Amino acid sequence: MACKLQWMFRLMFICNGRAMMSQRSRILPIMSGVVTGLLCVTLLGLTPASAESVLRRSVTGEPNSLDPARVNTGGQFALRDLFEGLTVYDPAGKIIPGAAESWTISPDGIVYTFKIREQAKWSDGSPVTAEDFAYSLRRLQDPKTTALHPDLLYPIKNAEKINKGELPLDQLGTRVIDDHTLEITLERPTSYFLNLLAHHFTLPVNRASVDKEGIDFVKPGRMVSNGAFKLAEHVANDSMTIVKNDQYWDAANVKLGKVIYYPIPEQAALVRRFEAGEVDMVFNFPASELPRLRTAYGDQVHVAPVLRTIHYTFDTRTAPFDDVRVRKALSMAVDRDFLAETIYYGSATPTYSFIPHGIASYGKPSEPDYATFSQIDREEKAIELMKEAGYGTGGKPLEITIRYNIDANVERTATAIANTWKEAFGADVKLHNLDPASHNSYLQEGGAFQVSANSFLCDYPDAENFLVLPMSTSTIYNYSHYKNPKYDEFMHASYAELDPVKRAAAMHGAESALLEDQQVMPLLNPADLWLVSSRVHGYQDNVSNVHLSKFISVHE
Repeated sequence: MACKLQWMFRLMFICNGRAMMSQRSRILPIMSGVVTGLLCVTLLGLTPASAESVLRRSVTGEPNSLDPARVNTGGQFALRDLFEGLTVYDPAGKIIPGAAESWTISPDGIVYTFKIREQAKWSDGSPVTAEDFAYSLRRLQDPKTTALHPDLLYPIKNAEKINKGELPLDQLGTRVIDDHTLEITLERPTSYFLNLLAHHFTLPVNRASVDKEGIDFVKPGRMVSNGAFKLAEHVANDSMTIVKNDQYWDAANVKLGKVIYYPIPEQAALVRRFEAGEVDMVFNFPASELPRLRTAYGDQVHVAPVLRTIHYTFDTRTAPFDDVRVRKALSMAVDRDFLAETIYYGSATPTYSFIPHGIASYGKPSEPDYATFSQIDREEKAIELMKEAGYGTGGKPLEITIRYNIDANVERTATAIANTWKEAFGADVKLHNLDPASHNSYLQEGGAFQVSANSFLCDYPDAENFLVLPMSTSTIYNYSHYKNPKYDEFMHASYAELDPVKRAAAMHGAESALLEDQQVMPLLNPADLWLVSSRVHGYQDNVSNVHLSKFISVHE
């Protein structure tokens, strides 16, 4: 290659030199242009087809971490590209083998035995073993790790007791049979356990890397991963670049050479960058843009149904939100149909339930009694309740601050609800926004608030995934600090119940109690909004909203 480049540079010099020395012919400048074009092709690898294939994706904010145990926003998509769990989601959102090539389940649904692929390797070339997964699962339950979601894996035998410091780590229900065989024993049958193992929280980490680098194991040049890609560069609040991992067991079928993730919290900027051709896949654009974008981009616009609930949470530690009448009145006054049609342009459906529709094992979600009222009747009842509580027009002043993350849809919703509460109760409503990571962290750390805008997408298709959040034992996601022994009773009964019908009935009891107390104010079940360039192939809408880059390719 060096000889070819030297020859071309020499030829260019000769051709350009002759052109400068002679005015007689126009052929030499043309020759120079041809040679320059050949040089460009040579520098790119001789043929355009061999150029590196790059996918550019957006995320809603800068990841707070790339440690699977601690990530809470912005990093989930990239983590699933960097690391691979025992199971993964295919493009349609179905569970398929990942680092485990197969598994068996005991007849009682308690013992899972996984066969780890013999060809699976970490990005440093070392083998992926059963012990790697056993270590990672123990790490998640180790209280010293302070993992964000240890309760997700409480179905594993002794996990909860270990996480609470009641048992040592070696009592976790994992057993390494040999280098490629891992046995996991559960506390009880858990129909969605394979989904849990595909969650970004349960992804494995390389013990040698963690031991050597400490918290810096997530940095470029230090991270050792087992997924289809490895971390090449990470510039905070600018971009994250991952490149194809040549050690990955299925590298031959990975079509992309590079994926660049851009943290773009401002939704209008997402759309601008997509329209400018700077980003190929955009997640969560403003619903107000739907009509225009559909006209301009047709099937590049995706409205994908998912198991998600948009809800407001009340902090019940302070007045007036410690009064159930105030919480109910505020909830009843909100016109959810207006929000769905006007704010979300039909891409969301109104709801009064905490559990979204579409979970087969749960059936129709529970609803509060006022769900069947007309909006006029709801508003009248809301005013009565607020007066009874002593607030609103003629009563004590009602001052409310709504906290929310920076998001066009969320902001428009908050503005509409603020106007409703002002008109119905004479409330003085203020709006306070933060970037997604800061908003979530503030709530998860127990920060005081009055009303908070929240959205929850299921981690696995089971009602328990939603109902575990408000349990009194939930130290991270119980934002309202809800404590109702009756609620906890129903949930504990669901965990002990093996009959699926009785289990669902217990969870319905919990949801009914939650809605009666109105600790949360369910509003909408939104679809996920994606812009996917026509150059992207392999993307599919799915209810899990998981789109692994290993299944995607790009073609001009």
